[in-house]
Amino acid sequence: MKAYLITTGTLFGLLTLVHLWRVIEEWPHLGTDPWFLIITLVAAALCVWAWRLFRVSPRE
Repeated sequence: MKAYLITTGTLFGLLTLVHLWRVIEEWPHLGTDPWFLIITLVAAALCVWAWRLFRVSPRE
């Protein structure tokens, strides 16, 4: 379970970083696209959730 949380937390974190980078690079279009911003926020929330679950999971 811990490997899954590390993997998903890392992947969603990387996805969030790439989305933020694209928003900065392509501001006029992507900065105003509500679906792209929603997907970015969902990816960030899933990243935080995975790392939070990893932190509170029992040590084995």
